[in-house]
Amino acid sequence: MSQTPDSAVRTYIEEHRAAFLADLAEWLRIPSVSAQPDHAPDVRRSADWLAAKLAETGFPTAEVWETPGAPAVFAEWPAGDPDAPTVLVYGHHDVQPAAREDGWDSEPFEPVVRDDRLYARGAADDKGQVFFHTLGVRAHLAATGRTAPAVNLKLLIEGEEESGSPHFRALVERHAGRLAADAVIVSDTGMWSEDTPTVCTGMRGLAECQIVLHGPDQDIHSGVFGGAVPNPATVAARLVAALHDEHARVAIPGFYDDIVELGDRERQLWAELPFDEEGWLREAHSYATEGEAGHTTLERVWARPTAEVNGIGGGYQGPGSKTIIPSSALLKLSFRLVAGQEPDHIEKVVRAWAEARIPAGIRVEITFLPATRPCLTPLDHPGLQSLARAMGRAFETPIRFTRSGGSGPAADLQDVLGAPVLFLGISVPSDGWHAPNEKVDLDLLLKGVETSAYLWGDLAENWRHAP
Repeated sequence: MSQTPDSAVRTYIEEHRAAFLADLAEWLRIPSVSAQPDHAPDVRRSADWLAAKLAETGFPTAEVWETPGAPAVFAEWPAGDPDAPTVLVYGHHDVQPAAREDGWDSEPFEPVVRDDRLYARGAADDKGQVFFHTLGVRAHLAATGRTAPAVNLKLLIEGEEESGSPHFRALVERHAGRLAADAVIVSDTGMWSEDTPTVCTGMRGLAECQIVLHGPDQDIHSGVFGGAVPNPATVAARLVAALHDEHARVAIPGFYDDIVELGDRERQLWAELPFDEEGWLREAHSYATEGEAGHTTLERVWARPTAEVNGIGGGYQGPGSKTIIPSSALLKLSFRLVAGQEPDHIEKVVRAWAEARIPAGIRVEITFLPATRPCLTPLDHPGLQSLARAMGRAFETPIRFTRSGGSGPAADLQDVLGAPVLFLGISVPSDGWHAPNEKVDLDLLLKGVETSAYLWGDLAENWRHAP
């Protein structure tokens, strides 16, 4: 186990807490909203601010990397040890739009502390969780007497995550040599709750498509022609009805090929989580659970693939009636993917499934958007075990494991760099990501600092020769 003294780390963090929070507040005042063109100068100012602060922290390399959109920040601090593993920390410095009239109790870009919680846009998502690494690495050095981290430490902080990361994969591919790492630490995530610290082990992938069905060249009279020509809206409805079988399992042939099934150990660990299904339903604004038979709710949202209808339309939508056969109909579908599923294969089987169900007289256009691959790190991976130990030391309690049902750019890092992804986040569901009054609990934020301080030594000691 790493020999970083816990008391020395905690003393250093406490002594530098005020300065750390003052710096974070200064960064949070920059409204780096990537989705709004008027804030493009602010996103650039945020990148410049972070690069300067990382250099001040001690990183010998701290650069702003240009993209066709918003800039990213790269920093590097070599360990000076040829056997040390290389770790890349990922996060983002752009934030969601926010305005006082959205329901904020204070100005969203004027940080304020209430009841030991820091309120500001970006406090949790993701500036607070990026910034805790700056104090964490300094505490690591102070407590161990080192002049460089125990690992080769790199940071890549992008500026377009809240806009869908449109240029991120190309950025990673362009700089793959400099970004090469044995493991990727994603600090754009959270925990189960304040009382149940957890580490996420994976995220689902995402494939999306639009299906446009064309029938008659124009809307036609349903009395004169109905029952004698194909109706594209009816074909759309039949496609939707054929998506799942009677057990809510996706009925597309080949859809489940090669998936990595959930293991008994992970299923047991999830069953031990304090899951309140009724509370979860309230959060979902729904009235009943539904899904693939034979799986719990957590298994369905974390470890099973899905096919969802995101939109369906065609024909007359106005008041009253208009007795027509519409000329076209539209479906928007999305597929959440789990480990083992490849987006190219999913596109192939979905196209084949849909085209086989299109009757004569209907023309179909199927368009897929760029996809995100799933990522999953096994429970016994040495990097994941180091992260769990470091977090357990900080929180002084055993760490549990979860997955995420969502998708994100972490999969691009895994895909391009060939490195496992580890998730280190301290945010909790009540932090209100993307919502008014976003906040971060200061005690948890400092636990993130402490975890970061322990992690580098543990990785260096227990994973010196990465597989």
